Amino acid sequence: MLIPNPDWLTPQFIYVALSAVVAVLIWIEGEMLKTTDGKLPQSKFFQFSSLLDTAWFFISVMMLYIIDLTPLAVTVPAAYGIYTVFGWVYGTRLLRRKGIPDSAKDLIISVKYIAYSQSFSLIFFSLCLLVLAAPWLPILG
Repeated sequence: MLIPNPDWLTPQFIYVALSAVVAVLIWIEGEMLKTTDGKLPQSKFFQFSSLLDTAWFFISVMMLYIIDLTPLAVTVPAAYGIYTVFGWVYGTRLLRRKGIPDSAKDLIISVKYIAYSQSFSLIFFSLCLLVLAAPWLPILG
């Protein structure tokens, strides 16, 4: 016997809800980096979360083509893509200023980059909540 899906449980809803989880993970990663003064934490959770953050860029690009997104929901993968690309550029510029370390153990993530990531995570989380709530908001419906 198949359990029927509620009308609101769509691929778009699942993708945007998981994007909100990724936003929370980005915030947590920033907090972990702050406690280690920018050194990469030796934590399986941090490693998994960082890997998921990177993979989410490619998942987000795929979602633009795989699922049917509403015009408002398109902003979620678009915003994540812009954040990731600008993060790569910004991170590279910061590394060039300080010099590229010999190993990952010597890498120190800049406070500015942590602030960039955490600022994005707050805005991205809010965007995800807006997109998730949009069908029930009279102003956006």
